[in-house]
Amino acid sequence: MERESMPYDVVIVGAGPAGLSAACKLRMLDNTLSVCVVEKASEVGAHILSGAVFESRGLDELFPHWKEEGAPVTTAVTSDEVYWLNNDEKALKIPSMLVPKTMHNDGNYIISLGNLCRWLATKAEDLGVEIYPGFVAAEIFYNEDGSVGGVITGDMGVDANGSPKDTFMPGMILTAKYTLFAEGCRGHLGKQLISQFALDKGKEPQHYGLGIKEIWQVPAEQHQPGLVVHTAGWPLNEHDATGGGFLYHTDNNQVVCGLITDLDYTNPHLSPFDEFQRYKHHPVIRQHLQDATRISYGARAISKGGLQSQPKMVMPGALLIGDNAGTLNFAKIKGSHTAMKTGLISAQCIVQALVAGREHDTLDAFELQYTQSWAYQELYQQRNFAPAIHKFGALWGGAYGFFDLNICNGKLPWTLSHPRADHEGMRYANTVTEIIYPKPDGKLSFDKLSSVFLSNVNHEEDQPSHLKLADSQIAVRTNLPLYNEPAQRYCPAGVYEIIQQDTPSLQINSQNCVHCKTCDIKDPSQNIQWIAPEGTGGPNYPNM
Repeated sequence: MERESMPYDVVIVGAGPAGLSAACKLRMLDNTLSVCVVEKASEVGAHILSGAVFESRGLDELFPHWKEEGAPVTTAVTSDEVYWLNNDEKALKIPSMLVPKTMHNDGNYIISLGNLCRWLATKAEDLGVEIYPGFVAAEIFYNEDGSVGGVITGDMGVDANGSPKDTFMPGMILTAKYTLFAEGCRGHLGKQLISQFALDKGKEPQHYGLGIKEIWQVPAEQHQPGLVVHTAGWPLNEHDATGGGFLYHTDNNQVVCGLITDLDYTNPHLSPFDEFQRYKHHPVIRQHLQDATRISYGARAISKGGLQSQPKMVMPGALLIGDNAGTLNFAKIKGSHTAMKTGLISAQCIVQALVAGREHDTLDAFELQYTQSWAYQELYQQRNFAPAIHKFGALWGGAYGFFDLNICNGKLPWTLSHPRADHEGMRYANTVTEIIYPKPDGKLSFDKLSSVFLSNVNHEEDQPSHLKLADSQIAVRTNLPLYNEPAQRYCPAGVYEIIQQDTPSLQINSQNCVHCKTCDIKDPSQNIQWIAPEGTGGPNYPNM
């Protein structure tokens, strides 16, 4: 197929904090550069989901006067509370002096990361960056020498059988001297690049958590702007799983509440969605949500393996930046500031290369500047936190983290390992206790379909499915008898169903997909591949 081509100096895939920071910095350093950002969501911010308690260090470097310039970063943290939940009724409040210092939030802010990205996009456009929401970077464009030369955007107007419709519009080749892949966690092009260039050679598998989040409108009298609550223990520890919950009082009489489930859990009956519904009934959380109204819902995987799992970020003609390379600091439960820093470093290295007349080569200077940066030093300091949680559990792993970070300042002379990929530990369904979840009450707990409705998710129904099966029969031949098909439960959007007719079959409701990527990560047979659907498809988060 003949495709039109548009040349740029730099093409950036993904309008998240890393990609937009890089775009802004590129134009600040050289306002003659042509910089293009492609974003698969219908608008910038529509697919962004994060807690989010925000550390402003990266933003301080990019826009030192962001407060005066109107950045939507206004609700300062006023109080930190950390609890160990013993069971469904009891909890122990952890004294601040015993909490790992990385979880102290003095000087941080409670924000909507989606709204911050919208603001960054306006700043980027003011600087001359071209931003194209609704355009999917569907394929990598390679030069004849094998270096990355840009991306190919997805075809529009293709029916479910792959045939062009009346609205068909072929994708374009966006060529670039350098391409930045800032897709966020488990980017589908990032996966391909890691494999193509063996970027994960000598590294441990990446590890993930599934974050499920809701926004609630609360009565003014129970609103406590700036309050941050974190929890560990129940309900996940009942099933030998780890993770933690959060509840933040943000602005406009709103509270955000969520649960992160580490995706290395072993019981195939576990449902992260239903664990979250249980979580909201605990008195520590329930008191904040009583007489309130749930107004938004979403889910997203996060990369949490740390430096041990971080792939090489450089390759000929391209860089992986932000959470596409796993730069989240799990000990802080924050990654926006480190993602932004990788974007800033990438911009500096690209400008240096272009000034020297180079293009499509490997930006080795990035690795040097990154390892000398505060972002890398921060990740090195916390490198043992996540493996300790996995090795010793949330309670004793947290105690280890306190000793490592508060007492030893992250300088213990060893690095813990977690070499098992998250999908590998799933046990057979008949060897573990089945989990029976309570029915939702419609006040604090809800079903999946009513939750997905609040995500404003939409996909054109007559388009190829973006959830690809390597073997269409693995679900009923292997996953169903051995694992009771866990996709029914690990998906937080009701995408996967086993239909019992004459013979069971797997039904994929891809129009429900909120792009969390959990199926791509957790399927025990590694049979599901998530690829980007037609542009504008997916959730439309207004305030996440």
